[in-house]
Amino acid sequence: MEMNQYLSMFIDESREHLQAMNDNMLKLEASPDDISIVQSIFRSAHTLKGMAATMGFEDIASLTHELENVLDLVRNGKLQMNAHMFDTVFKSIDALETMVEDIIAGGSGQADVSAIVAALGAIISGESGAPGAQTGGKQDASSAGELDEFQFSVLEQSLEAGHRVYRIVVSLEQSCVLKAARAYMVFNELEQNGEIVHSSPSVEDIEKEKFDQSFIVYYVTQLERELLEQRIAGISEIESVAAESLDADALKRRVNRPQSSPAPAASDKAPAASGTPRSAAAETAAARAPAAGTAVATRTIRVDIDRLDVLMNLFSELLIDRVRLEQLAGEIRRSDLTETVEHMARVSSDLQNIVLKLRMVPVETVFNRFPRMVRDLAKSLDKKVDLVITGAETELDRTVIDEIGDPLVHLLRNAVDHGIETVPERLAAGKPETGTVHLRAFHSGNHVFIEIEEDGRGINRDKVLATAQKKGIVTAEQAQGMKDEEVYQLLFASGFSTADKISDVSGRGVGLDVVKSKIESLGGRVDIVSKLGTGTRFSVQLPLTLSIIAAMLVKMGNEKYAIPLSSIVETAAVPREQIRRVHGNRMIDFRGGIIPLVSLAKLFDVPSYSDEDEAETEVVIVRKGDRMAAIAVDDFIGQQEIVLKPLGAYLTGLQLFAISGATILGDGQVALIIDTNALIK
Repeated sequence: MEMNQYLSMFIDESREHLQAMNDNMLKLEASPDDISIVQSIFRSAHTLKGMAATMGFEDIASLTHELENVLDLVRNGKLQMNAHMFDTVFKSIDALETMVEDIIAGGSGQADVSAIVAALGAIISGESGAPGAQTGGKQDASSAGELDEFQFSVLEQSLEAGHRVYRIVVSLEQSCVLKAARAYMVFNELEQNGEIVHSSPSVEDIEKEKFDQSFIVYYVTQLERELLEQRIAGISEIESVAAESLDADALKRRVNRPQSSPAPAASDKAPAASGTPRSAAAETAAARAPAAGTAVATRTIRVDIDRLDVLMNLFSELLIDRVRLEQLAGEIRRSDLTETVEHMARVSSDLQNIVLKLRMVPVETVFNRFPRMVRDLAKSLDKKVDLVITGAETELDRTVIDEIGDPLVHLLRNAVDHGIETVPERLAAGKPETGTVHLRAFHSGNHVFIEIEEDGRGINRDKVLATAQKKGIVTAEQAQGMKDEEVYQLLFASGFSTADKISDVSGRGVGLDVVKSKIESLGGRVDIVSKLGTGTRFSVQLPLTLSIIAAMLVKMGNEKYAIPLSSIVETAAVPREQIRRVHGNRMIDFRGGIIPLVSLAKLFDVPSYSDEDEAETEVVIVRKGDRMAAIAVDDFIGQQEIVLKPLGAYLTGLQLFAISGATILGDGQVALIIDTNALIK
């Protein structure tokens, strides 16, 4: 079979399963006795093993097989998780991620995993202290908990009625191609002389070949064990058959008894000879039904990102034509044309929402790898750190999502290493021994903000200035007049580091300069707020590039500008006598407060236009957080949906900081889009 066509699917699903294993391991570390979490990790490992074996990646398959054996002992109560086991499992997951990344890079996915496999094998063996090692150990452990209360009750009553109960392990030959067909022949043979009460894996999984070379059946019959084994072994491509006769005590050792779980009322019924397929199917459906409150998988289809780019560009052109049609319909004033254009506007508005959502991805796809990273880093630095994530559902353009991961890694590592103190230092400062790092994401205007804030030692301004002078980044004269914000920005200088010694984490003077250059290349910016002894906050502002936004179009002389509606509080006309001057700056009264009045004409050097001589000035009130400003404009054109397009290198100098992009209007004119966040700041 040609497997290359399934490679992309294997890679995507492997990443999802490895991420799920990482997330669940962190949860298990906080709640080591929660068996439901172990079950989730086991399912992910089992699925990954099956996919890897099918694709021919033997190293991945062998490592997940050993990992599966360890998890099987834990979920059946034969092993208790400890620090050594957590570290070994985490190392196994890291090795699996490395092999998958090698496959993505075009490699074979092979790696030397013998050391990790040996460590997992040591856990499985008697060294792990697993009970039951003297009585068959591994087989007993793997068979414990295979039956639920209902199945146990059915088998127990079958024994009381004089029937024989067997646990049958059927192994197929490695060369067997149609595994499901062979399993069906085994089931068909068994059903002629008895009843299958339970199979592992389930009947549905066996039908879909979601099992390795063997499966287990719990069977009620009157046949002798030798005859039963002969009949199954007579089927072609069966490598081995092992039928174990069970009594009541042996059944009890194999039942999974949840805490405070009463036996079902239906258990007083004995099995009917013809009920096998229906009861097994019902059992499988019940086992696969999602529990209340769990997420149900949605139907999805993977689409190449380049196709979404083309779709977005095509829709951008359609939107420009729609605006032009609306203008023409307004001029011609024909009712049938107006109705048609209005209908097209409604349809295109719905289409617009769908197109936008296709490109938007929750930042959760980036955030979900950070808890594990912070856990490992804190452990290596001998610190205690809690990572609190909020706003992971905030959506950002896919192109930005792909680029923002590495800068955030640098900032988080910086927060844990430089920001959070060691346990003795925190206790001496009167702080809790566990430091907290907050990772937040939220929308503001046509930007997304990502903040990393910790309650650590804060930034020592004097130390930063001394280091900057020593490295020749600033002179002593420049340092004297610098504000705190300007001092903190020195941390982003190339080669700057305040670490006292070089380590694997920091001290080499690379990291924050890379962060700043990457974020600025995305059209964003990063700011720092810090208080010595209290903590530091890094705030990353990112634009929603290549998106469609609602905006207010305004006029300045012969030029047109767009202000995003999400930033606008209200519009107003202010008489000249209500404009005050404070220290040479124009201010106006607004809702009981004084806010600055910014002239777009002066800001953008609009030729032959001044708003200072007008009897009444039109203003747009804009907000960023709790700060507001009034923007003086010539005239209001109206509200319109516009396509936000980046300007690239066309604008330079002072204007660039207050412009987030441009748009093409219905009449073909280009209007600049004002960045109100930067304007207020």
